[in-house]
Amino acid sequence: MTPSQPAYLRLVRASAWYDLVVTAGFVTPWTYALLHTALSWTGETLGLGALPAREPMQVLYADLMGSVVIVWSLLRLRAPLPAHGLYDGVARALFSLWMAYALAAGASGVLWPFLVVEAAWGVVQLAPWWRTRAGAAGRRRTGRPAAGEGV
Repeated sequence: MTPSQPAYLRLVRASAWYDLVVTAGFVTPWTYALLHTALSWTGETLGLGALPAREPMQVLYADLMGSVVIVWSLLRLRAPLPAHGLYDGVARALFSLWMAYALAAGASGVLWPFLVVEAAWGVVQLAPWWRTRAGAAGRRRTGRPAAGEGV
C-alpha cells in the first residue's frame, strides 16, 4: 500500500473514527468526570491502578486534548488526505512516547491499552511512507525500481 492509494485513505479515515470514539469523553469537564470514574474503576478492577484524583488543571488539559483531537478527527473524516495520515502517524508516535514516559515514571497501568493502540495506528499510518521513501532512495542509487516495487 502506498499513501496515494484509496486503501491508505480508508486507513486514515478509520483512525479518525477510532479517535472520535475514544476521545469523545475527554471533550467536556462533565464527560471527563464520567470517563475518569470509568477508567479508574477499570484500572482498579484489572489491577492496573486508578487514575490520580481529578484536579482543575488535569481536567483542563484533558478537555483541551479532547477538543483538539475531536477537531482533527473531523477533518480526517471530512477530507482524508495522504498528508493527514503522515501527520497523524507522527502525532501517534509522540503520544506513544509520552505515554511510555508516563508509565516508566509510575503512571497507572490503565495507559497500557491506549499505548498499544496508539503505537499500532502510528506504525500502520507511517509504514507506507517508510516504504515509499525506501523505494525512492533505491531508485536514486541504482536508477531501477527497488525489489518488489513496480515500474
